[in-house]
Amino acid sequence: MTLEIRSDERVDVRDVTADVAEEVPEGADGVCTVFVQHTTAGVVVNEAEGRLLADVEGALERLVPREDGYGHDELDGNADAHLRSMLLGSSVSIPVEDGELALGTWQSVLFVECDGPRTRSLRVAVTE
Repeated sequence: MTLEIRSDERVDVRDVTADVAEEVPEGADGVCTVFVQHTTAGVVVNEAEGRLLADVEGALERLVPREDGYGHDELDGNADAHLRSMLLGSSVSIPVEDGELALGTWQSVLFVECDGPRTRSLRVAVTE
């Protein structure tokens, strides 16, 4: 199953938990893998509180500044996005119990755009 996500910002963190949960078959038990099919985006599990999401965006921009003399920028000007996505990772695995994501109380599935604006594909697979 593939989810399409549109981001209009250069760096953008958004909660996709409800979208992922919709892809989990009713009554399923197993593991849900969420995989972003791009080298300049990531997916993580963390809290989806608005101020924290803004903090993550700011931290990524401070950790890996744009236009910092990266060699890859000579090719297409987005080395910062590639480096940020490597720090985040391209997939998460979440237990599934009785058709529900077994996330902790404050956990959410977060998609992180590092090179927007773009439309991205997020693959969701449930293995029982």
